[in-house]
Amino acid sequence: MKKLTWKDDLRPVPFLLAFFVAYVLFTIYPIFKGMQMSFFNWTLIEQQEFIGLTHYINVLSDPNFWEAFGNTSLFVLLSTPTMVILALGLALMANLNTRLQTFFRGSFFIPSILSVSVISFVAIFMLQPYTGVVNNLLQAVGLDAEPFWLATPSLAWVSIIAVTLWWTVGFNMILFLTALQGIPDELYEAAEVDGATRQQMFWQITLPQLLPIGRLILLLQVLASFKVFAQILLITDGGPGTTTRPIILYIYEMGFQRYDLGYAAAMSYLLFMVLLVLSVIQLRLGGKEGRML
Repeated sequence: MKKLTWKDDLRPVPFLLAFFVAYVLFTIYPIFKGMQMSFFNWTLIEQQEFIGLTHYINVLSDPNFWEAFGNTSLFVLLSTPTMVILALGLALMANLNTRLQTFFRGSFFIPSILSVSVISFVAIFMLQPYTGVVNNLLQAVGLDAEPFWLATPSLAWVSIIAVTLWWTVGFNMILFLTALQGIPDELYEAAEVDGATRQQMFWQITLPQLLPIGRLILLLQVLASFKVFAQILLITDGGPGTTTRPIILYIYEMGFQRYDLGYAAAMSYLLFMVLLVLSVIQLRLGGKEGRML
């Protein structure tokens, strides 16, 4: 029996081996290789001398790094709460028992399956200053202004956040919708018997039941927002000037345009530490709230 049990335990190993090898080669190895690179003057061609923590010290005194980090933080602060609230609202709408239920679910989720290049080029086409769809709609409703959406810093941020919300809100909406459908109907039936209104049922039943998935969505959205890169690269390229350049775009520029891979690696690990600290804080706060509930 012990021999049979031992053989049974080894049966999954061949099936897991391919994934494990790929995971080590493309995830574990790059993590340690990047850490090694951050301690060297490392160009795209060769490894040079060991310099210890010099890159990290230089990054902390680099005004461009702090500007890019500030831009990224602004994007996180503006997009994350909006994303969570919008996803919840769309999930409530998609959960309504109406004839448009399928339409709502499909139309809200479809943009999230498109590639970032498609979304970005659609956004550029719609935000053109004279021929764009957005400005034409503004003129159609009687507004004569033709704002330069991608050439004005404040409007560029509005455009990027709006495009990101349109593109990614569908995934978060699905998570909220799944949680909504998991709430037992008996809770609402009992509340209705007790004379509770729809508003009271939302605040006393629906919202508390959605708190666990809401905390998960908040954590995922913070991490995703700090890693914003592709849509900004394709829509504004960090402009006008560097007013919309996020930290990942600055890392990309240092690593693959200026070929200073060691410096870029140091910035990457500093960003990793920030995300790790934020994740731990959020998970601890979520655990305390869960125990209080």
